[in-house]
Amino acid sequence: MKNQLSFLAVASLLLLSACSTMQIGARVAPEKPAASIPPAVPSPIALLRPTDWGALTGWTDDDILPAWDAFLRSCAVLKNQPLWQETCVQADSLRGQDGAILRQFFERRFVPHQVLNSDGDENGLITGYYEPLLKGSRKRSGRYRYPLYTTPDELLVVDLSEVYPELKNMRLRGRLQGRKVVPYYSRSEIEKNPAPLQGRELLWVDDAVDLFFLQIQGSGRVQLENGEVVRVGYSEQNGHPYKSIGRLLVERGELPLEKASMQGIKAWGQRNPGKLNELLQQNSSFVFFRELPAGLPGPLGALGVPLTAGRSLAVDPRAIPQGAPVFLATTWPNTDKQLHRLMVAQDTGGAIKGGVRADFFWGFGQEAGDQAGKMKQSGKMWVLMPNGYVNGYVAPTPVPQKTCC
Repeated sequence: MKNQLSFLAVASLLLLSACSTMQIGARVAPEKPAASIPPAVPSPIALLRPTDWGALTGWTDDDILPAWDAFLRSCAVLKNQPLWQETCVQADSLRGQDGAILRQFFERRFVPHQVLNSDGDENGLITGYYEPLLKGSRKRSGRYRYPLYTTPDELLVVDLSEVYPELKNMRLRGRLQGRKVVPYYSRSEIEKNPAPLQGRELLWVDDAVDLFFLQIQGSGRVQLENGEVVRVGYSEQNGHPYKSIGRLLVERGELPLEKASMQGIKAWGQRNPGKLNELLQQNSSFVFFRELPAGLPGPLGALGVPLTAGRSLAVDPRAIPQGAPVFLATTWPNTDKQLHRLMVAQDTGGAIKGGVRADFFWGFGQEAGDQAGKMKQSGKMWVLMPNGYVNGYVAPTPVPQKTCC
């Protein structure tokens, strides 16, 4: 990646008092698909308990085909790993087969592992995200005055796994100030003094709140005045931790919990324009973008492959390996209607931390945004791992307790 800092500078960054600026699981789309994404290192943040297929309620009712296409995209990356190589070769040979054959493939070649939180809880939070459409221009004007920036040259990125393998998926970000490495500018600092980013403007859009949520989603499309639509995706992040402004509004008594959705926050901003900038700047995290090639079937996720609407999932890579199939049992937004389907872990997110924690990709446009914005459901997850997978943090099978003497 551009501007990678030599591991010799790691010591400098580790001495920063701002070590809390470490961003884990930021939504990332590498410029080129990684040649090899290593399987998840067992971590105490999550436990994986092997189970049988009968435990996956709704497994036999799900339409496998949309998830199959997403899994084949994962295999474009996973096929270089010993654990996945044989499985992906076999999957490629089954292109065009019906759902029954594909379901048998999963049942014969995979073992479902229920994902548990570190405390053993099997339930977690499932939220949603989507690819929004913004109005914009390649030039600043009175209407289009909010910039999307490309990654600045001075942003330094340290991959800690180069020195400490156990810190895989952890990066530190900063900038040089003289001979010292200091944290990169926060959102507030960037907006109050944009001079350091002058010349890095990729596009200009007409709405500050839409731009803020574009940074949270990680990718989107911008329609220019001439009708051209430009797809943009995550390039980098400033290293500051993500902070939920919805939770902050609830804590301040500005919104009830049930209204702290994307739609609710936007409505609050329209009612309180004088308070809006201060609120947005409470989230110090700031995302930089890059223009993506035209014609992609979907935005690029952290795995480096296009996401599939309704079948791609953002997860914590410390708990679930990127590219793996995941069976999700949750409910449709704001309902009790079951939503049980096979997904594929192909993305990450700054707010997606922990074992049973995921972001459901709904796709592009307003309808997808409506679903994503109100999705805050409880759910369970099973990651499907190839036969022979061994996890050092396998949870013990519960022992039935006697109910009487």
